[in-house]
Amino acid sequence: MTGTAPTAQTAGTGDAPTAFLEVRDLKIHFPTDDGLVRSVDGLTFQLERGRTLGIVGESGSGKSVTSLGILGLHNRRNANVSGEIWLNGKELVGSSEAEVRRLRGRDMAMIFQDPLSAMHPFYTVGQQIIEAYRVHNDVSKQVARKHAVDMLGKVGIPKPDRRVDDYPHQFSGGMRQRAMIAMALSCDPELLIADEPTTALDVTVQAQILDLISDLQEEFNSAVIMITHDLGVVAELSDDILVMYAGRCVEYASVDDAFHRPLHPYTWGLLGSMPRLDRERSERLLPIEGSPPSLINVPSGCAFHPRCPYADLNGDKSTTERPELVEVEPGHKAACHLPLDRRREIWADEIRPKL
Repeated sequence: MTGTAPTAQTAGTGDAPTAFLEVRDLKIHFPTDDGLVRSVDGLTFQLERGRTLGIVGESGSGKSVTSLGILGLHNRRNANVSGEIWLNGKELVGSSEAEVRRLRGRDMAMIFQDPLSAMHPFYTVGQQIIEAYRVHNDVSKQVARKHAVDMLGKVGIPKPDRRVDDYPHQFSGGMRQRAMIAMALSCDPELLIADEPTTALDVTVQAQILDLISDLQEEFNSAVIMITHDLGVVAELSDDILVMYAGRCVEYASVDDAFHRPLHPYTWGLLGSMPRLDRERSERLLPIEGSPPSLINVPSGCAFHPRCPYADLNGDKSTTERPELVEVEPGHKAACHLPLDRRREIWADEIRPKL
């Protein structure tokens, strides 16, 4: 697969950022023999220190591609990246790979979905944390080793002075995830991205990992992006929710608004397919009909219209005109052609009683 150099906007082309992390009109496209894959197609959001943003959506909606783009982990020969990513006043899309590499690990870090594949199997857990720490800190191996032991202890790994010399395969799934968190936090990054950090873990370990991330965020005052398809995780940790579909944001709201006053049919579908344990449910789960679209051939107009039960209420708009993401209430944005009053009516009368 071949591609062209990224069409990056350089720093200084827009207004100065007002938030710690500010993403503006981010587009990440991948040229392939079958066509252009529009994995992220115009994404804009902000995040402040000490707050958590949950990015949710089905597989293939662009969540992980977004996180890798923020960290500068896409191969610039194969990916066309445009837009702006401002981190603490520094624009990343227009920066050199060396500059982004210098920031990665020190100012921003990531907890990957599968630590067994993300960690090197031939090196001990301690060696990998030591290397990550020494890349950004001019210290001896002895000092870095002590720091690695301290970090393993901080994330709740028992006997860290002994486990530091174990290999990743000698750790359980939950312990590997803790070790991955220790590595990500080894340089006290100001931005932490967690990509499905609890997917392969049982529920008790999930709760421990989420509590750990929350505690460490409070200690380091980090900004956190939580990428997941599990709305329960979002409800537990996040302050705000960004709902992605076909590479775009279709709804952005506080957790309270997203769960109690959602304004997009896709968000209704996600909530309807979520099991509820807090009360007895008389109806079956309400799955979203159909499948996510191909990112090579995204439907015209509203990308969700082939699966939306309310698309016909908009006439031809749903198939011919792409809805813009607009603020419908303070801090609450949605991209939908349905009139706001009609959406509120559908939510209150049809959707909410079934959840």
